This record gives sequence, C-alpha cells and structure tokens, in this order.
Amino acid sequence: MALEKITRVAGRAVHVPGNDIDTDRIIPARFMKCVTFDGLGEYLFYDMRRNADGSTKAHPLNDPRFNGASVLLSGVNFGCGSSREHAPQALQKHGIRAVIAEGFAEIFFGNSTTLGMPCVTASRVDIARIAAAVEADPATEVSIDVAGQKVSFAGQTVSVSIRDSARDALVNGRWDPIGELIEGAGDAAKVAGKLRYMMA
Repeated sequence: MALEKITRVAGRAVHVPGNDIDTDRIIPARFMKCVTFDGLGEYLFYDMRRNADGSTKAHPLNDPRFNGASVLLSGVNFGCGSSREHAPQALQKHGIRAVIAEGFAEIFFGNSTTLGMPCVTASRVDIARIAAAVEADPATEVSIDVAGQKVSFAGQTVSVSIRDSARDALVNGRWDPIGELIEGAGDAAKVAGKLRYMMA
C-alpha cells in the first residue's frame, strides 16, 4: 500500500515558547525503557508539565483550551541535544502532526520527516502572529500547506520553508524509507532471483 501523500496538515495549535528545547525536555530519558513507542505521548514534556509529586505545573499543554491541538509552535533549534527518536515519537503519540518553529536540530528534523510529521520553519515575527491568533481564539485552525510552503490562520497567511528533500518526500509519499522497502519487497525478490550469486 502506498504511503500517504502529506501535502497539508491542519488543526488547532499550541504554542510552547522557548529556544533550544532539547530532546531530554521533550521526552526525559527515564521514560525511554519501552519496547515500542506506544504510550510515549503521556510523557511529552513531562518535567516541564509535572512537579516531582506528579501534580501539574502551568504549561501550555496542560491548559484545557489547547486540548487536542495538533500543530506545535516553538522557537529556535527545536529538538536539539540527544538524537533520540523517542522525541518526535512522543510528539506524534500525543497527537502532534506538525511543528512550526524558527529552526530545528538536524537529526530531530530527519526523524520527524520519516514519521510523516512536517517541520516547517517560520520567522519569529510570523510565529508570534500565529501564536497571538491562537491565544485569542484557541479554536483557530492553523493550516500548513507543505507543498506551497505557507501557513494560513485567522484570515492571514505567512510564508514558511521546509528543506526541498523533505518536502518532496512528504508530498510524494516517500517519507518512510522502511515503508518503501517493505512496499518494494516483491520487486527486490524478483531482482534477487536474477542474480547468479543469489541462486544457491
């Protein structure tokens, strides 16, 4: 079955401000003792959202107004630090489908793309405009046009950017290398069957 072509992601948004938000803040290491990534969404930004006794802190993701938000807004160098794949997995398992930030750490960006989760870059001013609209009305739909590299919200549109290779992979349904390998298993077997050194 062909991979989904991700040309547009739309939903309500939540603003988690800050620069250099690293992967240990996104998903603390002590929650990475899992066989699968299922359930990681519960621990997203855990230490930023919970006190030592488990009670909640003031945090955008704890604000009922932003329950169900699927677009995350943030600052510079989002996803820096450890290369742990668990960070984008935790975001996705929590329900995040796209991230708009001023910039991304290289490995986090790549891991997110292979999950089909677009990470688009916008200016600080434009992110502030989106965040202000969302704060004024949390029901505001934020729509990311991945192919056209723009974001629409509350009657406004701003330009965003995404690396050409990632955009091409997303809009053409080639964002999951493992999925592509599985999908092409039949063709690979046919080619292998024609190779002398594969015939034993």
